[in-house]
Amino acid sequence: MEHTDLFMLIYIFALACFVGFELIAKVPPTLHTPLMSGSNAISGITIVGAIIATGIEALNLATILGIVAIIFATTNVVGGYLVTDRMLKMFKKK
Repeated sequence: MEHTDLFMLIYIFALACFVGFELIAKVPPTLHTPLMSGSNAISGITIVGAIIATGIEALNLATILGIVAIIFATTNVVGGYLVTDRMLKMFKKK
């Protein structure tokens, strides 16, 4: 990998962190739970990408990182659905 490619990737990562922080900081507190519940479901896409990255090749760094990504993304999806379910139960009539 060339140095310019590495600097470009670092620049894009830093820009994404800044924009993400600014967007989340502008969300009112009452919308945090619904927003996060919906965005956690998007982690299903991360699971598919992690499965593809993991592959069936020999055990190497990509395989290990793919397995870790699958675990984290699955935890995120399940947690998102649990939060959504709990939030929806608050609105049911007793």
